[in-house]
Amino acid sequence: MDDGWDQGGAGVLRLPSGRLVRGRGLRNPLPAGQLPTYGVYLLGKEPPEVSWESRWLVWPDFRLPKDRVEARSVLVQLLDRATSERVEVACASGRGRTGTALACLAVLDGVPASRAVEFVRANYDHHAVETPWQKRFVRRFAG
Repeated sequence: MDDGWDQGGAGVLRLPSGRLVRGRGLRNPLPAGQLPTYGVYLLGKEPPEVSWESRWLVWPDFRLPKDRVEARSVLVQLLDRATSERVEVACASGRGRTGTALACLAVLDGVPASRAVEFVRANYDHHAVETPWQKRFVRRFAG
């Protein structure tokens, strides 16, 4: 899908399949350009309302998703929708939870789990995936 979603540069991760997923921090202003058609928001409390379709995944700051089975299901759906839609994933800062979710998406897209954090840090944000348990969650996500 080449509709300019990646023209904004920062924040959009291109997965090995070519699918694009924008990661962002909700504390920051909405990036200029096209709006997402679908978003997944990783917060411990209900996210702010948006004008596009969205899903809230309960995921407290610096922690792991409250329901790991639901998290996998939501991320599989997000990856599928990235085939034909502009999708984003976001938490408060756009680094820990967002980076962890992006690394899990990379695993689903074929990046070895042992290299997924490195892939996201190299291609999205070098501070992504903040805690040891988030790194462990990604490594175990393939199984």
